[in-house]
Formats: sequence, C-alpha cells, structure tokens
Amino acid sequence: MAGEDRGTMARELAFALINPYSVAKSRTGGIIARFLSRTGLELVGARMFAPSTALAEEYAQLVQADRGADENAADLLANYVRRAYAPDPHTGRPRRVMMILLEGEDAVRKVYEVAGPLRANSVSGQTVRDTYGDFITDESGRVVYLEPAVMVAPSVNSAARVLQLWARYSPTDGGLVDRAVDVETGEGIERTLVLIKPENFRYPSARPGAIIDLFSRSGLRIVAAKVHRMSVAEAEEFYGPVRAALRNKVKAHAAERLAHFIEQEFGMEVPEDLRVSLGELVGPHYGEAQFYSLVHFMTGQWPQKCSPEAKQQPGQERCLALVYAGVDAVAKIRSILGPTDPTQAPPGTVRREWGQDVMVNAAHASDSRANAEREMAIIRVDEDQVTPLIRRYYP
Repeated sequence: MAGEDRGTMARELAFALINPYSVAKSRTGGIIARFLSRTGLELVGARMFAPSTALAEEYAQLVQADRGADENAADLLANYVRRAYAPDPHTGRPRRVMMILLEGEDAVRKVYEVAGPLRANSVSGQTVRDTYGDFITDESGRVVYLEPAVMVAPSVNSAARVLQLWARYSPTDGGLVDRAVDVETGEGIERTLVLIKPENFRYPSARPGAIIDLFSRSGLRIVAAKVHRMSVAEAEEFYGPVRAALRNKVKAHAAERLAHFIEQEFGMEVPEDLRVSLGELVGPHYGEAQFYSLVHFMTGQWPQKCSPEAKQQPGQERCLALVYAGVDAVAKIRSILGPTDPTQAPPGTVRREWGQDVMVNAAHASDSRANAEREMAIIRVDEDQVTPLIRRYYP
C-alpha cells in the first residue's frame, strides 16, 4: 500500500510508459537499462498496451490537469498523448505502449528525475528524454517537433491517478498486442518467447535492458511483456521436455567423472565396460539432479521439498517474459541468443556477452513455433499482472 513503511522511507510504486515511437524504434532496451541502473529500483511489472481512443483521451486530460511549474509542458505533453497514443487515424490499428512498474523507496521522484524534464534543443545525454527524445523549437520558440520518449508522473498523487486509469483499461487495452499498426501480419509471421533469466535481476542493473537491446537487431516487434515469478509446477512443465533428455545426455559425463574419481581414489584403471555400466547406473540420477537444479535456479525452490500446494505458488525468483513477433521470429531470436553453452557462443550474442555456464546463460528462447506456443501458455504472457500491483498501492 502507498503508506507501507519498510525502513526509513516508504516504498512506492512508480511507472514509466515507453512511448509508441520509442517502442517502434526499438529503444525499449536502452530506456529500461537507464531506469534500472540509475534509480536502483526493482522492476516488478511490465505490460504491453494498445491504447484505445478513450484511454488516450482520458490520459491526456490527466496530463493536462497535472500542471506543475511549467504549465506549457503540461499542454504540450497532453497534445502529444492525443496524437501519439490514439489508434492510427488511417488504418484504425492501435499503437504499442509498454508500461514498466518500478518499486522501491522514493520511487516516483527517482523515476521522474531519470526521465528528465522537457528541454528544448538539448544536446546532452543526461536524462532519458535527452538521449531518446527530441524537443525542437525554432528561433521564435515555436515547437517544431516533440517526442518525449517516455511518460512519467511528477508526484505520488499523479502516479496514483494515472495507474488507476490504466488499470481500468488494462483488461481491454493490454496484453498480447499483435495487431498494432507497426506489427507485421499475414503468412510467415511467427511469435516466440524470450525469458530474461533471474540472474539478471539479483540487483538493479542495466543488464536486462542491454539484453533487450541486443535482441532489437532482429527487427522483430515486442508484442507482450510480463514480469513473472515462475512456480515450481510451471517450471516442471516448462522444462519437462528436457527432463528425459538430461537423463540420457549426462550418462557419459557422469561416467567420466566417476571413473576419474575411482582412478584417483583407488589408484586403479577403470575399464571401458565398467565406465558404461557406471553411466547407465548413475546417469539417470545425475540427470534428475540437474533437472532439479534447473527448477531451483528458475524458482528459488527445490521441487523435492515442496508440497503439492507450495508447487503452485509463485516462486522467489523473477524473470522478464517477452513475446517477439515477425517473419522467422524463432530462428532470428535463437541466432542472437547463441548456443546453450556460453563458451561456444559467437561474439555479439546474448550468451557470449552475459552467460556464465549452461544454466546461468542470461536468457531462454523458444526453439520452435510449437514450443513457443506451449511455453507462452505456461507463462500466460497476456495475463494482467500489473493491475493487482497497482491496486495494492493505489486502491
């Protein structure tokens, strides 16, 4: 709740709306990186929106009514929202807006300061708007072009009003936004799932945004976003197809390790037939242990220690789920991701840049269209996860 006190200062829920132009230009990753690394706040929610005319107009009215020290800025931003957030007037198709929710002490002020004010003809990179936005005026002061990059709230009361509004429209205007004006449709279009893994969220950093930035070179469109805490039951289902493969795949590795141990401990050579027997005997158990370790890594819980009820509860770790859409989406994303083992990944791939080993390897991506649909159903990518968060702080 808004007044919840967990230390010297109350925790708050702040938002940033990444504008349609910023999303279309694939500036999303860089913007998220700025907010996470410069505020030190936790990313707790994300959702794609396709604002209706009604939502765009109501939001514009809130922006216009929220007059601070610069009344002209309020008018400029309100008119911008009416023009940029409403559906395309020629096709009627909506535009994409990404909402991110950030939680922590003094969150609203921190997000507002990192976003920055409207500064005419600025050439610095100090704030998000300086770097990713434009505010150009002529010699007489007339506004020639305005693109503020993001929309944020200047106060807690403003954040409450805006988030309550977007929560009201979330069931109808949010979720899987694959009919937006800049999203390709028709034959050959695929959707694929990316999970930015828990190790990227152990502390606030630019890493999640930097990973998104690498994926942007695919030319694909993000059509859904969700911060997800995977339950043990979900993890077991999600990684179920690799469970049997692990039991067989690690037999040789287990045999080699055991043979090496026996040779070192007992000073005897292990013949080949015994190595095979060791692999057959221990390999399945070792594979099962590896599977449990994977589930623990994604959820923060050991499945063997969970009751059936506990397995259904959200886990302790979080990941950022993104759905990309476009031609050959599965292959394009897998190419940028790189192979499972980061040491085998080419330079410039996600796993070469940020992976540590075959488990802690930065991100997951679906390996086929069928698996993408299966995995998206498990994660429930279009589920409204932001409204409960908003109502907890701003009933």
